[in-house]
Amino acid sequence: MGEAREETTLAAARKQIKFLAAELRQFNRLVRNFEPPPGELPEVPSIDIYGKALPRNGHAGGDHIIYVDFKKRYRMDKLIAEAPEALKGKLRATAERAGIAVIDVEGHDYGSAFIASVFHQAFLLGVAYELRFFGEITTTLFDNVNTRFFNSSGIAKTLTMVYGEITANGTFRFLSAAHPPPLVFSNEFDRLVAISEERLVSFPQIGTMPSRGNSEKTVPLLGVKEKYTVNEISLMGRGDILLLYSDGLSDHRGAKGQKYFPARLEEVLKANKHLAAREIFQRIQKDMIAFNPKISDDVTIVVIKKT
Repeated sequence: MGEAREETTLAAARKQIKFLAAELRQFNRLVRNFEPPPGELPEVPSIDIYGKALPRNGHAGGDHIIYVDFKKRYRMDKLIAEAPEALKGKLRATAERAGIAVIDVEGHDYGSAFIASVFHQAFLLGVAYELRFFGEITTTLFDNVNTRFFNSSGIAKTLTMVYGEITANGTFRFLSAAHPPPLVFSNEFDRLVAISEERLVSFPQIGTMPSRGNSEKTVPLLGVKEKYTVNEISLMGRGDILLLYSDGLSDHRGAKGQKYFPARLEEVLKANKHLAAREIFQRIQKDMIAFNPKISDDVTIVVIKKT
């Protein structure tokens, strides 16, 4: 009798493991559907863009990129035709820009990937409404998402984000929620250049406190977040490179603890600045692995080059 019960228990365990493995494969497929395909890379005159999120475990993690090529993703001609006269100019200007969001959810697992996908859906749905009512993406969208995450008490992981829009003349306007600041490599001076603190204003992580005037609950002990403000960086010279990245890049260390960032990264950019954005990304990725193949965090790198 005992052996029979043991066999029954073992069979039930195998069945449960098989079920969970199938669920995990299905979730992996769903997560990968949110990865931007090559066709979603934004196309802006005189701007070359390429980037990828590289999960530490090779399958799924908390790093995520959202590309917004307004002409590809939204029916801008139709929106412009149907819009009130006051919005047509804003919509035309928006159509000439490209948006890029890099988010980093705490952790390197499927739970982190799920939260990133929730942000992905909320953000893109919000963009559709923003375009229709304002003709452009406004800071209100991010205040709304921030408060929504704050009020989602089941989301315990922290989330940082940078979102910016690039134009053909190389102007990059962005806002940040506790995310590593963009880097600029100057083709003329052949080095990374300092950006003034006034252009790198950042705010608390998404969901840690509600946005001012936008809370659905009583004000928490930590207070409220002030309204987002927008920073601006200009890539004036041909060949200048702007990098967006997650802390998986800035925290990368060698086997003996030596820093990869920013000195080693700068050397890679110097040696490969003449290449296209995709190739620059590949050279950075290859060099990171050569520096130390043991990657301790998810890594995201987006290369934006003025051509």
